[in-house]
Amino acid sequence: MRRGIPLTQPVQTFLDLVSVMGPRDLERAINEADKLDVIDADALRKALDSRLGERGVRPLRRILDEHTFRLSDDELERLFRPLAAVAGLPVPLTKHRVNKFEFDFFWPDLGLVVETDGWRYHRTPSAQSRDALRFQTHVANGLTPLRFSHYQVSTNLAT
Repeated sequence: MRRGIPLTQPVQTFLDLVSVMGPRDLERAINEADKLDVIDADALRKALDSRLGERGVRPLRRILDEHTFRLSDDELERLFRPLAAVAGLPVPLTKHRVNKFEFDFFWPDLGLVVETDGWRYHRTPSAQSRDALRFQTHVANGLTPLRFSHYQVSTNLAT
């Protein structure tokens, strides 16, 4: 209890959410909890190990599958992942650093870096300068950087 409000541990909260949210919204909630340092995907997976057989564990484990679950900061990144899969790309690395820049998606074996550019984070002159430097740095280091706009991703023009 906190201030008279009953609370549950994060794992129980996510198990409860399985019955009222679809997979996409549940994945968004997990990403948000990770961003706020409430829980991370590995800790959530581990917590589920002791709760096998309980209601909600199987669908939650399916969402958290370590081979397919990737952290994403925003909706645009979540929309892009299925497009990459349809294009035949393997599951990318996400939210790591390459050439001192955090990237949205990276396929090391392909030397491919993809950025999804929502208007919110890429509209100012300083953000555009930083994006240009990131692009130039990746090219100079032998990578292929691709950028997709919000419009391209949200209307499936990225494939």
